[in-house]
Amino acid sequence: MNNPDIVVVGAGPAGLAVSACLRQQGLAHVVLEREAVLASSWRRHYDRLHLHSIKRYSALPLTPWPQDAPRYPSREQVVAYLEAYAAEHAIAPLQGVQVQRIRREAGHFVVETSAGTLQPRCVVMATGYNCVPKQPDLPGLDGFAGSVLHAKNYKNPQPYAGKRTLVIGCGNSGAEIALDLAEQGVDVSMVVRGPTHVVPRDLWGRPSQQTGVLLSGLPVAWRDAIVGPVLRLAVGNLARWGIVRPSTGPNRMIEDAGRVPMLDIGTIAMVKAGKIRVLPAAQEVLAHSVRFADGSSYPFEAIILATGYTPGLERTIEGFSAIADARGRPDRFGEESGIAGLFFVGFKNPPTGALREIALESPRVAAAIAQQLKG
Repeated sequence: MNNPDIVVVGAGPAGLAVSACLRQQGLAHVVLEREAVLASSWRRHYDRLHLHSIKRYSALPLTPWPQDAPRYPSREQVVAYLEAYAAEHAIAPLQGVQVQRIRREAGHFVVETSAGTLQPRCVVMATGYNCVPKQPDLPGLDGFAGSVLHAKNYKNPQPYAGKRTLVIGCGNSGAEIALDLAEQGVDVSMVVRGPTHVVPRDLWGRPSQQTGVLLSGLPVAWRDAIVGPVLRLAVGNLARWGIVRPSTGPNRMIEDAGRVPMLDIGTIAMVKAGKIRVLPAAQEVLAHSVRFADGSSYPFEAIILATGYTPGLERTIEGFSAIADARGRPDRFGEESGIAGLFFVGFKNPPTGALREIALESPRVAAAIAQQLKG
């Protein structure tokens, strides 16, 4: 490999967006991708997945979505868009290259990879916050006689036909996987561990994301004061179905704890219809059943862990703990981090949309690197 001044790690949406913006700045760089294809995470997502953000706010810098794309593009359409984006901006990642360790030395980085060592002046991490699946510390899980799968590896309901299935987790992935299973007649239950906000993807014909963008300039308390009464009216009281609204507003919960509301695209209707059973926190897994916090126990033949991810950056970046927040993410986004020359793009998941945030961060990072190197 050549030894460029700039290394971008990851060839998903964030890495491609940064590369296009660096190219616009006239900056030579290399993009490293551990998989054999770009946008590998999107290719692995479950079959029914569509963007939860509208195409208007999901375009990467310099390239809008095609006019004929639907409001919420499908997984396959996202992959096609990213492939076309890479071709348009002449982005050719070095694929199959695993970044093993990054450390800062005097005036440059040492980037150890499976294909050799690089010594760039700047590094942009674009590997995303959904990198390493979280495994819950659930007693007895290893002794479960049925199948156990993390949501990362879920594709479609076919393997679960005729199986009593438990989805542990009610975030966007968990809620949509439970919906996917219920629509195909699978006997499915979903764990909701504690109070959870529910936000309809579309509210009275308007995408909720648009409202989030409109309110994004306001203080968090103001945003919650506005959306709280609207959600109470639109969603209603779901306590009788096992879903309790938190006392803390949805935006405050995202800011303080990183807890994203359940974005509802039909899951709640299935819950009300009795086709998705809502259960409290799982306490113990037995060979053929699961015991829950309320003392109840139900038999299951399959468990899907929709328990989230961590960025896993501490595995790669030497000294990352000094610049990490409490959730293992970098404490600065879209700007130079506390390690000189190190930047992070795509590690934030705000209510205004992760792809929109990438489109805002990438030009800022490219401009900051240009100023640093050219200056």
